[in-house]
Amino acid sequence: MKVLAYGTAGLLVLTIGTGGYLYYRYNGNIKSSALFAGESGDAGHEVPDAFGRTPINILVIGSDSRDNPEDCAIGGDCGPGANADVELLLHVSADRSNATVLSIPRDLMTDLPGCIDKENNTSSKKHRGQINATLQYGPGCTVAAVHQLTDIPIDHFVKVDFSGVIKMSDAVGGVPVCVSDNVYDPYSHLKLSKGDHTLKGMAALQFVRTRHGFGDGGDRGRSSAQHAFLGSMIRQLKSAGTLTDPGKVLGLADAATKALTVDPGLDGITKLVGLANDLNKVPSDRITFTTMQTLPDPTDEDRVVIGPGADKLFASVKNDQPLSQGSAGDPAPAASTPAAGPGQAPQSQAPQTPAGPDRSGITVLVRNGSGKDNRAGDVSEALRQAGFAKGTGVGKSTTAEKTAVHYPAGREAAAQQVAAALGLPASAVQAGSGSTVELVIGADWPSGTTFPAASGGVPSAPQSVDPSAALKGADATTADSAGSCTPVSHQYTVKLPGYGGMTPVQAYDKSKNVPDSAP
Repeated sequence: MKVLAYGTAGLLVLTIGTGGYLYYRYNGNIKSSALFAGESGDAGHEVPDAFGRTPINILVIGSDSRDNPEDCAIGGDCGPGANADVELLLHVSADRSNATVLSIPRDLMTDLPGCIDKENNTSSKKHRGQINATLQYGPGCTVAAVHQLTDIPIDHFVKVDFSGVIKMSDAVGGVPVCVSDNVYDPYSHLKLSKGDHTLKGMAALQFVRTRHGFGDGGDRGRSSAQHAFLGSMIRQLKSAGTLTDPGKVLGLADAATKALTVDPGLDGITKLVGLANDLNKVPSDRITFTTMQTLPDPTDEDRVVIGPGADKLFASVKNDQPLSQGSAGDPAPAASTPAAGPGQAPQSQAPQTPAGPDRSGITVLVRNGSGKDNRAGDVSEALRQAGFAKGTGVGKSTTAEKTAVHYPAGREAAAQQVAAALGLPASAVQAGSGSTVELVIGADWPSGTTFPAASGGVPSAPQSVDPSAALKGADATTADSAGSCTPVSHQYTVKLPGYGGMTPVQAYDKSKNVPDSAP
């Protein structure tokens, strides 16, 4: 019995010690940087649905940086500086039933915000330029640019460098892909024969970076290849037992944390695990991959500009409207709707228990800045009737043009509950310096207990956009699209020494001395 007791105790100490070591090791691997680096404003705010749930929007940035030995060894120009080779906006719905992965072409020419990169003491002014260049001023500048372009709130970013793609593809045991024809892109060095392959290491990086080999030889073709790769990786994670095999999970965690730079909201292993759990709830057939609509830039044939229909696509994502259907052919669940005003019935048939903070635990200090009598008393009573804490009451009067909900550190979700209950826009939720959630009623809300739609409120559900309209002119697939092959370009998109322009198929045939990237 003593031997068993001592042995069990020893095993427990070893297990706890190992777990603690891994926890600190993985946390130590993670690098972080500011979420937002724009000269003014912020990255936007999510609007909770009627039950306190909010979507998640994460900007995934693939960096072409080669400023560390691992990435430098991969090839190309080594040294400081980076561009965003990949910009994917991942949207996970408030009810976690569906997701959208929206690609923004690296060659997009658009109006860019001014940025201040405090880490490197550099800055840029507002100008028109190529969106991928914003990464030169930190990932927070890329976040600012994508938010300005789409008006979609961005909650987090994840930046992955070259070596990270290699490590994570190896950690999942390789990623299966299919190509429609023989393909050789001498720029990315991807060379694959027609058919199925499992990509690991450098071959995986070559595949996701190839732009001259697929589609029309431009960024849309590369986006399609990236979507195929990511969809396959998702299927691999869900079906190959990776998430239930402790050894594979540890390997994936080690590879991922070494490869990522994230915003402070994701700078811990427990936060990343929580995010992974949210993503894992979404079925593969309800993860839609798409690329925003673009047109050729009339001033530069190598660049693109925003195209017709992109505003509808952005609005669908912002309004949390699904773009895919389930495997049974049923429409995906209806988009989340903002809460009704205090005392009004919810406008959707969602679950009865809110996932956000319990209203009964949220005390709100209401101040009248409208110049109209009894405004604070009326609204505070409406909030109490809507379920907020009994201590919700009236504070000192003030003057204010616009209505706002100010929150102290750590109470943003509570402030969002208040805004949702009153029909206030997301922009009304602002960081404050006090110790409680404070509602200031402005001159833009002179009467009533629900913020008027004419002043920017959202007392009713956002206008639904038909998925077919939102995706018109945009490529779209789902993560369960197994068996489809990435189309190889049949245009003259590549060159070989001693030859003129040719197709990637012809380049494959003329490069028998170049080994294939994968069997």
